[in-house]
Amino acid sequence: MIDLDAYFRRIGFSGGAAADLHTLDALLRLHSQAIAFENLDPLLNVSPRLDAASLEHKLVRSGRGGYCYEQNLLFMHVLKALGFSVRGLGARVLWGAVADDAVTARAHMLLCVDLAGTRYLADVGFGGTTPTAPLSLESDGEQPTAHEPFRLARVGGDFVLQAAVGQASQSLYRFDLQEQFQADYEIVNLYQSTNPDSYFIANLMAARPVPGRRYALRNNEFSVHHLDGPSERRVLRTATELRDTLSGTFGLALPGGTRFDAVLTRLAAVAA
Repeated sequence: MIDLDAYFRRIGFSGGAAADLHTLDALLRLHSQAIAFENLDPLLNVSPRLDAASLEHKLVRSGRGGYCYEQNLLFMHVLKALGFSVRGLGARVLWGAVADDAVTARAHMLLCVDLAGTRYLADVGFGGTTPTAPLSLESDGEQPTAHEPFRLARVGGDFVLQAAVGQASQSLYRFDLQEQFQADYEIVNLYQSTNPDSYFIANLMAARPVPGRRYALRNNEFSVHHLDGPSERRVLRTATELRDTLSGTFGLALPGGTRFDAVLTRLAAVAA
């Protein structure tokens, strides 16, 4: 059982929490802003543990973030404890794919929340384009969030989540409503955190939305994406810059040890 009071303190939520759309919207927005997306464990050859106690220890009590399985499993435990009807789903990531019907692995976790006969997508773990509001599955029109507008298109019998990126519409992932379970996530988590071909093992990633902008870090390239203006990008050329950005801008309590220092030193030395 998740300690809700500790979780609420971690994300800065106060007031009454009921199983309604207002609470879901507030929790999703605050969670996304407080608990950064990051893949430091796989980068250090550590496979994240997905049981509820480990998720609470890492993301709530230890000041860390995590990637989609950690973020969305924690969020699902919180929602269930509050009385929401919620189930886990799996998605095929399309970012960078040629077409919306491209067959990629079902490697992303998201949530479906049922509220008064309406189904909502809830996702606190898609990195730099995490939707910062619940999205109705009953609508195929543009839906506003605290950041970019999103829409849910239909391709065959599937949903495709699309985000407004600049002047274009970018497809993020495709999913159906087949429920996924802990065992499903354990398998893909093991692959993503141990397979040499996994993107999460070879590259540093961090992302965090805040009011008016999004922060993103890919290896040693740091970006600030302003909602009402152009993006800023700069290369972090020292391990100290990387460490300060991860702990300051992304609000992360960082792992200790020489191995982490060596990883930061290696990443800082790579030309962007």
